[in-house]
Order: sequence, then C-alpha cells, then structure tokens
Amino acid sequence: MGSSEYRQYLFPHDHPRLAGIRGLDAYGYREAARKDEFTGGLINGWEPLYLAPFRGVSENGEVRPGLHPLETARPGERAPVEEMREMALRLVDVVSDADRERLSFPVDAPEWQTWANPEFMQFDTGLRLDFQPPAVQRAALALVEASLSPEGYALVREMMRINGYLGEVVDLPKILNEFSYNIALYGIPDSEQPWGWQLYGHHAAVNCLVVDGNMIVSPMFLGAEPDQIDEGEYAGSGRPFQRRVDLALELMNLLPDDQRAAAVLFQQMVDPAMPEGRVHPGDERHLAGAFQDNRVIPFEGTPVARMPERARELVLDIVEEFFSVLPEGPRAARMRQVRNHLQDMWWCWIGGHQPGDVFYFRVQSPVVVAELDHHCGVFLDYDTPRPFHIHTVLRTPHGNDYGRAWVTQWPSGNLEE
Repeated sequence: MGSSEYRQYLFPHDHPRLAGIRGLDAYGYREAARKDEFTGGLINGWEPLYLAPFRGVSENGEVRPGLHPLETARPGERAPVEEMREMALRLVDVVSDADRERLSFPVDAPEWQTWANPEFMQFDTGLRLDFQPPAVQRAALALVEASLSPEGYALVREMMRINGYLGEVVDLPKILNEFSYNIALYGIPDSEQPWGWQLYGHHAAVNCLVVDGNMIVSPMFLGAEPDQIDEGEYAGSGRPFQRRVDLALELMNLLPDDQRAAAVLFQQMVDPAMPEGRVHPGDERHLAGAFQDNRVIPFEGTPVARMPERARELVLDIVEEFFSVLPEGPRAARMRQVRNHLQDMWWCWIGGHQPGDVFYFRVQSPVVVAELDHHCGVFLDYDTPRPFHIHTVLRTPHGNDYGRAWVTQWPSGNLEE
C-alpha cells in the first residue's frame, strides 16, 4: 500500500458515492448520470451549449478576422501528415464494417463539439474504445502517437493510465479504465486537405486537425485525480503537470508587488468576493472547458508585456509546456504566433502562490487560452481543492479550435465527402 497523500481521502468501499454505480459499464452509467441530481444538472446545462453554432472563444464576443490565415506550412513547421494518414487509414481498416460508418464524420461536423472530460459519457461520438477489440485500441493509439510529440503522446497515455489506476483504487473498472475513451475521425485522411481526429473521455480530451501541413491541437483537456500512481505496473509515474506548477509559482514570486497584486483576481479558491457563478459545479474555476466553444472570457490580471524580461520568458515557457503535445514543427509555428501577440497577452491568478498552495492561473491572448486549476474531489472524498487533482485546458480563440478557421478557408469544392 502506498503512502501518497491522496489515500487519506479514499471513500469506504460501501460508500453510496461508489456502491450505487459499481458494476455499471459506460452505457449503464450514462443513463444513471442523466438521472442523478448533480451530474444530470451538468448535462442539462451543457446540452444547449453544444447545439449553438460555433463562433469560437473570444475576449469580448467579437471574433477578430484574419488571426488564423491559412497558408502552406513553413519550412520546418510541417506536421507529420503522411505518418498520421497512414495510421488513420490503418484504423479505418481494422474496425468492423458497421463501426467504420460510426467512426467517421465530415471535417466540419458539429460532432467535434461533443467532447467532454467527465467520467460519464454525455455523447457517444465515434467508437468507445473499451468496447473495441485490442487491434482497434492499438490502432487508435498508433494514430495518436503518430500525430503528437513523443512527450505529448506519453502525457496523453499517462492520463489514460492514471484513469485506469483510479478505477482500480475505487473499484470502478468498468467506468474508469485505460480505454474508457471515444475516438472519431473527421474528414478524409489526406496529405493536404483538412482532416483530423478526436479522442475524449475522463481527464483526457484531444482534438487534432491538419491541413496543408499545418496542425492545431485544441481544444485540449488533460487532468488527473490523483496525479500519481503509487502501486502496480506503472508505480512511480505521475506528477505530469509539476513543471507547469513550478514555473507558475516561480513567475508569481518573481513579479513586482504591483503586478502580482494586479494578477491576483481572488485570494481564495472559493472567495466571498467572487461573483455568482464564478465557480462552476463541474468546471470549478476554469472557463474554457467542454461545451464552452463560444465563451466570452475577458482579459484579466496583468499585461505580460509590462512584466520584467525573466517573467515574460516564464510565461512563454508555461505556454510552451501546454504546446509540448505538438510535434516540433507545429510547436514552433504556434510559439511564433503567440510571440507575435505578446503585446496583447494577459496573466491572471486565483489562490495562494507559495509552494504547496492550490491555485488557478490563465494565460490569455487573441491566439491562446491556457488554464490550470486545482480541483475538489470527485472520486475521492475532499471538498476543497487539493494539489493532486489538476485540470488543464488549452484553446485557440477567435475561431480556430478544431482548426475551424482553416477549414472555412479551404476551397469548399476541394473537400472530399
């Protein structure tokens, strides 16, 4: 038995939180979640947001034109499209004839927007991997691996494995397991025209699109409860977001007093000064999560351009940590885009900023929203945020989540159905 901090918050095995759903699979739990007062309320709140026409996250409700021009990827910035295409076609080949139709959607389909990060399956888009044979599971992972950087693939797999580990710890393996994720393809896998894939489930949701050598990976949600594995095959792995936490704390303690004060929106994670609704029952403090495709998120905090040079470098290091899932070329392209908008980038914070404190931060500019938030217990028993439960969100504002701004610029007559 491990001695990790999270273990003191385990529910008793017969606690109603767990016993009432033990034995259900993803589809049985889906129906139970709809009837539950808490999860049913989340579903009812999110459902109409999915149905809204896509515009994109923005800081003021107005999508800026021209922020995401579609041009052939620059030398050294090209995505590994050929390898991705090969793995996507292999996935198509190994699924059954009946599942092949369920797997694929048009490149601009609204089903992109059905992804979610909770453990309950609100939308059953594409194929649910824990109901697929190992050959399909392996092919899906091969597509993810071919698309992302080595460290990005390792990070996504760690989220999936931690999810499986959590299922073992709380004895809910049919709801929380390594393959309790949906996979879907969008468009026709091709070397130039737009297409992509989507993987989503508890604490891991990745949306990836490529076109003309360019790649976008967003929206992306990665999280963990707990953020470590202390037993079994993968014991010793974990703390996947530690560098982001360390960089953020270093930044906050480096800022001049006036800039730090401006950055801190609220001193407490649940603060009496917060307006009603600032802490969402499912999302807590983060604003750009599932079904928030059109959310207006005003710039808040302190302008990055006014920070001391070392502080600005730390902000860019944090952003690059979020982009670490991208292969080297697309990562360089996104960082170039972010640097071009450094004069309009903001940094904000909620909570404490000493080692061991729990907190929320957001980096935001016209071309990126990156959030990290410490959360309360879901499958562990604590009602204030803990350092070992972390959610992270990445968005591309002003219409290029899901690569949608690029897709709309691609000649429609050249899109294969």
